[in-house]
Amino acid sequence: MPALVINGTLRSFDCDERTSLLDLLRNHAGLTGTKKGCDHGQCGACTVIVEGRRINSCLSLAVMHDGDEVTTIEGLGTATDLSPLQRAFVSHDAYQCGYCTPGQICSATAMIEEARMGWPSAVTDDVETSPELSDNEIRERMSGNLCRCAAYPNIVAAIRETAA
Repeated sequence: MPALVINGTLRSFDCDERTSLLDLLRNHAGLTGTKKGCDHGQCGACTVIVEGRRINSCLSLAVMHDGDEVTTIEGLGTATDLSPLQRAFVSHDAYQCGYCTPGQICSATAMIEEARMGWPSAVTDDVETSPELSDNEIRERMSGNLCRCAAYPNIVAAIRETAA
């Protein structure tokens, strides 16, 4: 019976120990913002933030996160109080069908923090200094989140604006 702090609220669940974190969030917690895309960890639609790190929730069992703090798209902002990144996605039209958008925003939120902490990526020129979030850096760091509509230029622009 996992107990998780989801979007700031401690919640306990009675579910099968084989339940993925994604299915727990959607089917047991009623948080349907996190999307099931491929269910194989290849698309990033299910990305959530666990203990400050972005993960594909479809690849993780809920019981593995007993006691962990989980942030979903619902925990980042509301319809009347959008997060800065959500506002940037709207202003840059960084979505089309919107299916990947929750995962994109959760991933980008954590990715911006990773860059602020100085974590290098595969394209970082100097791994001993904090990387500048150039378009190349953003594309590399977001490569695990796919957009079938190909809104990538707008997604990159929204992330760059927010990170600045």
